[in-house]
Amino acid sequence: MEVQSIRAIPLEHSLSPGSAFGGTRGVTETRTATLIKLVSDDGTVGWGEAFAPPRTVAQLIDEEFAEAVIGLTPWDAESLADDVYTGTIGGYHFGRGPFVQSALTGIEVALWDLRGKLLGKPIHELLGGRSRSSVTPYASTMYITEWDQDPASPMQEAVEEEFTAAKIKIGRSVEDDRERVRIAREILGDDAPLMVDYNGNYTVSGALESIRAISEFDITWVEEPLPPEDTEGYRELGQKIDVPLAAGEAHFGRFEFTDLIRSGAIDVVQPNLGRCGGFAQAEYIAQVATTNNVKVRPHVWNSAVGVAAALQFTATVPDYPQRADLANEATLFEFDRSENPLRDELLTDSLDPSDGTLSVPTEPGLGIEIDESAVERFAVDY
Repeated sequence: MEVQSIRAIPLEHSLSPGSAFGGTRGVTETRTATLIKLVSDDGTVGWGEAFAPPRTVAQLIDEEFAEAVIGLTPWDAESLADDVYTGTIGGYHFGRGPFVQSALTGIEVALWDLRGKLLGKPIHELLGGRSRSSVTPYASTMYITEWDQDPASPMQEAVEEEFTAAKIKIGRSVEDDRERVRIAREILGDDAPLMVDYNGNYTVSGALESIRAISEFDITWVEEPLPPEDTEGYRELGQKIDVPLAAGEAHFGRFEFTDLIRSGAIDVVQPNLGRCGGFAQAEYIAQVATTNNVKVRPHVWNSAVGVAAALQFTATVPDYPQRADLANEATLFEFDRSENPLRDELLTDSLDPSDGTLSVPTEPGLGIEIDESAVERFAVDY
């Protein structure tokens, strides 16, 4: 089996006027993704997602990746990252950049999807076996909105949808942070995992003040309180608080993740399976994390393809240092609750987080079936 064709498909869904939402670093008016479609010489199709501005990364794939990918086999997936880092694809000076890493990820995931379909096995089996058959989805919700939404409303919706854990956006001010966390905890309940996401909007002193102000609400982890490049700040902050620190959604490739994990700056690492480098790189990141006793909980804010990839990866993440039969902590998995038809409408059977669980797909490859008519409905020119 060899790759006969590659197509990068930028997708976009525009929100209605006045409906922009996001976090402290800004709001978005669109939901986007770039799907990668590989077709093999026997007609098998492999899918991946590059999680980056769609027109830009699609053009990059056409110009720098397409020719090199034609003729590859599904067993070339692991070596693709090295080809990028050494400059065989994309040029030596650019291999570590976010757009190149995102393009690499989408193509690499699609190669694994082809491999799984060829062998008749889900990707998690090809990555070394399944540690779990399901995860606990947490509602990623209570966004910063341009219409000044009542923060209680989305949290109440999450509870009605039977989510038993949640992550909310904070980071505008200490007073606002505390009030939003108070509301979330009151609605979610005392025992449910509750995470907070600052999107890197504070300095060390600001983050410290905020974390101390919300500490009474039993926070499971604090996500990106500082800019992603401030590794020393994370180390300093971690020495002054007793809440786990999480980061990684804005990191790219194994070198950045290795530095982040080995620095001792974080307790939870969050690679995104649309831009971390692909499955092989994610497995390496998980090994480095396990070696340094750091938890792995992927960042997931993708289309349905990226969600499926993250599920396949999460199924393989060990419970180390706990024994699997004695693990006493749920494997939390991010499930965005904002408007996104690219997550909800691209599959013939949507991923279902109801009842407080989300099953890992067991069909070959990513375990999903793409509705190509829906893909074309959201596709945009570039």
